[in-house]
Amino acid sequence: MNKLQAHEEFNARVVFIREAKMANFGDENVRQLMPSLRDEKIDMIAATSVLQIRASEIRQTQINWQSYLQSQMITQRDHDFIVNLDQRGQKDLPDKNPDACADVFLNLLTHISKDHTIQYLLVLIDDILSEDKARVKIFREAKSGNVWQPFLNLLNRQDEFVHHMTSRIIAKLACWHPNLMEKSDLHFYLSWLKDQLKTNAEEMSAELEHAEQVMLLHEKQNFAADKQPKHHHHQKEKEPTDSSQEKYSSLYSSFDELKPLGDLPPGLHKNNDYIQSVARCLQMMLRVDEYRFAFLSVDGISTLLSILASRVNFQVQYQLVFCLWVLTFNPLLAEKMNKFNAIPILADILSDSVKEKVTRIVLAVFRNLIEKPEDQQVAKEHCIAMVQCKVLKQLYILEQKRSDDEDIMNDVEFLNERLQTSVQDLSSFDQYATEVKSGRLEWSPVHKSAKFWRENAVRLNERGQELLRTLVHLLEKSRDPVVLAVACYDVGEYVRHYPRGKHIIEQLGGKQRVMYLLSHEDPNVRYEALLAVQKLMVHNWEYLGKQLEKEQIDKQAGTVVGAKA
Repeated sequence: MNKLQAHEEFNARVVFIREAKMANFGDENVRQLMPSLRDEKIDMIAATSVLQIRASEIRQTQINWQSYLQSQMITQRDHDFIVNLDQRGQKDLPDKNPDACADVFLNLLTHISKDHTIQYLLVLIDDILSEDKARVKIFREAKSGNVWQPFLNLLNRQDEFVHHMTSRIIAKLACWHPNLMEKSDLHFYLSWLKDQLKTNAEEMSAELEHAEQVMLLHEKQNFAADKQPKHHHHQKEKEPTDSSQEKYSSLYSSFDELKPLGDLPPGLHKNNDYIQSVARCLQMMLRVDEYRFAFLSVDGISTLLSILASRVNFQVQYQLVFCLWVLTFNPLLAEKMNKFNAIPILADILSDSVKEKVTRIVLAVFRNLIEKPEDQQVAKEHCIAMVQCKVLKQLYILEQKRSDDEDIMNDVEFLNERLQTSVQDLSSFDQYATEVKSGRLEWSPVHKSAKFWRENAVRLNERGQELLRTLVHLLEKSRDPVVLAVACYDVGEYVRHYPRGKHIIEQLGGKQRVMYLLSHEDPNVRYEALLAVQKLMVHNWEYLGKQLEKEQIDKQAGTVVGAKA
């Protein structure tokens, strides 16, 4: 954990500076703000840079508490306490009078409606808690009733800063106190975090698609420009560096001109600057074992994996895989994880990763998926799934790179040993079943082995025809031409080697799916679909042939009996 946190701290500073500039927070302001951020806070800031920038701006403002007192919106006691704390520098007031502290802040949050004042109060509360984790008991042990309701109500306001600073405070109150958050409040909060992740991830995907369009158009324009014939050979050519600068300058302009974010599809207009803050709150919450099953119950794990399967930046990718890693420390959740298709998704991330911290956290999840399950059969299935998803190839690449990170190399060695062992113990049918369940069919040797189909075609009927149903599902849902071609071939071989195969495939809707693929755009898919249809028909012809032969024998037998009579 310490090594992971150390890497988080380093990356936090990089992310902070990058996103501060993106948020138009000037270079000078960034330089001034960075020294004020203590190292122990970087862990929290790793994913909340935009939130911190806004909080820093809010701290510089002043609230006229006297006007609230004169308008009788707050009591004299509340006024005196907040003024002494905020404007007279009595920073030890929360420790000296904890009951009054909780009471005053909860009163103010409940009775004041102005967004800016609520923002200011939330920043004050967050600062109080950040200075000393033990101060969470001021609010958690308050005598003024349900501490959660005032904060949970703020999650329904319109202001995004209020949302995410409130969420940050709730996470601290829930995780830094020995008493757990009440079940109904916990479910509300975790559902809110899940929905925020989903909404912001959708916008992030749209923005990345927008950026990709810009890049493609820019490359197309420059490619066309480069192809133009040069007529003025006598003119001195520009230096390559100047040309590059012009190209990149035009690229920056393209991002502004191609397609405004306002033109994105409806529902994707919300600012997603705070997605990393949401993920960070979830990282905190899932460190508490009792909160992990609550997250499962709100469909949280499938949401994390669906986001990871889409397009998100490496920082969000790291944070969400970190959440999965923390979840897998629970043996029961480690056993359930691949039911959500976690291994194929994480294998893709590992294959594409260019960031060491993303590689490290994915390997850590894989290790937990083997080490933590109490059922060794599940651990074996996880190993097989990793082999099927080409994790061994990635481990070999990482082994050759020889990273300086001990955690990475230790995990590579552990995974290599366990996966190699699982390969040796694997029967051909186990390999086939794992491949089908992964949904990543390819032309591996078992598919083309006549011996395999003679010996194992009947086994596709096991467990309620699970593998056949998966094949038919792939024929309907997959967009990968290789997967479709292999699935068509397997259906044909099953029908050819199992007497009742045609009837079963028809019942499962496989025949219709194969025939539909006869018009597929990919020629290999069309070819394998045609062969599968032929096998389905040949099977039928063989049946009809046997019936005709039987009828002929019956007729002949009848003729002989009549003659004897």
